[in-house]
Amino acid sequence: MMPARPKAGRQLGWSEELLRTSPLAAHYQPVMAPLSREACDALAHGAVPPELLPTPEQVAHGGALSPLMVTHGYALEPGGGLRVALRTPMPDVTPAMVDWWFGWHSSSPERYKLWHPRAHVHAEWLRQPPPGTEGRARYVGHTSIVDEYVGGELGRFAVQFMAPEALGFDAARLGEDVATAVCARAGLTHLPIDAGYLVHEVLAVPGGSEMRSYFWLGGRYAAARGGGALGALAISVARRVLRPTERDARAMLTHCAEEMAHLATFLPTLYREQGDVRVGSGQAQARP
Repeated sequence: MMPARPKAGRQLGWSEELLRTSPLAAHYQPVMAPLSREACDALAHGAVPPELLPTPEQVAHGGALSPLMVTHGYALEPGGGLRVALRTPMPDVTPAMVDWWFGWHSSSPERYKLWHPRAHVHAEWLRQPPPGTEGRARYVGHTSIVDEYVGGELGRFAVQFMAPEALGFDAARLGEDVATAVCARAGLTHLPIDAGYLVHEVLAVPGGSEMRSYFWLGGRYAAARGGGALGALAISVARRVLRPTERDARAMLTHCAEEMAHLATFLPTLYREQGDVRVGSGQAQARP
């Protein structure tokens, strides 16, 4: 992979002043839980055959998944792409909370750092979503520009959120009380190249939710952003540089397993705390 160099002056962690003054400081917990047993087992096992991990089409259509498929693992495709899959139990979390989070966290770097204090550096919207919106309506169609560590490598990425229906999900399956699917095109910021797709499917279960996360990167999932001569040049570059390695797959699985498990520890309380200021308040949108 070939991430861009992040802008100077951005760093991990909150400042001492924010820790003293921010109303969100109670949710900033830099000590994170160890990696789950399932994620550790997947890393210890190593790569699996690609057929054991679903394609975007199989995820979107649900019931087509084979009982042979693994829920935690990664695979390298012959054409240069990778697949990653994992599940995260999220006690006391609802699908609606996850939609709210994805519309909320990119409004300031401090919010983004709550999610993974040891890897997230900066986040901002490419264009601010309209005021008075929340949940899926706030993030779908918008792009979050993020600086983060994936493994030991720091990069800048464009996360272009898209409607689940664009990947083939049936809208009737995604009622906020029973399920949601956070879908995005993940790309580079310094080149007009989209590296692949991600999906975080969240299903309500007794006592909370279960998140099923999937990544498809490089190879046939990469494409030029836009058309014309520049697009043709970009895709030729993409075919050379977007050949993710096993190291990339392991880093992606680890990063996602850490951040989603950590999110589950504070999201219910944060969501309830923000309940009276979520929609229609300029002050709420400006909060760090």
